[in-house]
Amino acid sequence: MQDNILTGIGLAIWLGILTSISPCPLASNIAAIAFIGRNIGKTKNVLLSGLFYALGRTLTYLVVGIIAVFSLLSIPSVSQFLQIYINKIIGPLLIIVGLLLLEVFQFSFGGKGVDENTQKLAEKGGVWGAGLLGIIFALGFCPVSAALFFGSLIPLALKYNSRFLLPGLYGLGTALPVILFACIISFSVQSVGKIFNKLTVFELWARRITAGLFILIGIYLSLVHIFNMQIGV
Repeated sequence: MQDNILTGIGLAIWLGILTSISPCPLASNIAAIAFIGRNIGKTKNVLLSGLFYALGRTLTYLVVGIIAVFSLLSIPSVSQFLQIYINKIIGPLLIIVGLLLLEVFQFSFGGKGVDENTQKLAEKGGVWGAGLLGIIFALGFCPVSAALFFGSLIPLALKYNSRFLLPGLYGLGTALPVILFACIISFSVQSVGKIFNKLTVFELWARRITAGLFILIGIYLSLVHIFNMQIGV
């Protein structure tokens, strides 16, 4: 059981990191930190804006995750259904998420970016405004981040009956790349482009490998839990 929860912990953190470096969230992360730090001359304040922005994103994912898991587990009929069928559900769900990560099929939520009123509010808030942007961007789920959060993290939290730990670690994972870019922007703006290009390549292959593993694991779980096939490992 301990090995299983350790696997869940590692996967939750990785899903958070992968979410944060996916194209849409990554672009919004860099844009938000650069926007908040553009009129702030002190390196300390730029770093603080990055930390508050990361904190805003982390707390948002944590709260949304807690609400989702608590809601699903607090309804007796749903809780009983999940206890019986969660292993049967995860397999096909992982396959679907894997296909989404490979962009075999796509969907869009629309409405990306920050409007003028939000920019003004964030600008007035200074360092604290960065936290507001973090919350806003976290709530603006892109297709990939939605698939990773609702299609992978939430079922994982339900499987381990983890109302706080796994959602919190996922949020922490999303914050790590944000803090890294805050440091880069504060000390060397010229390095952002190079790091961004390298991270984009890394994200592409990391997403493909993760998608492949999700599909293989999904097929395996489906064969075992849905078709009751005995497969030696």
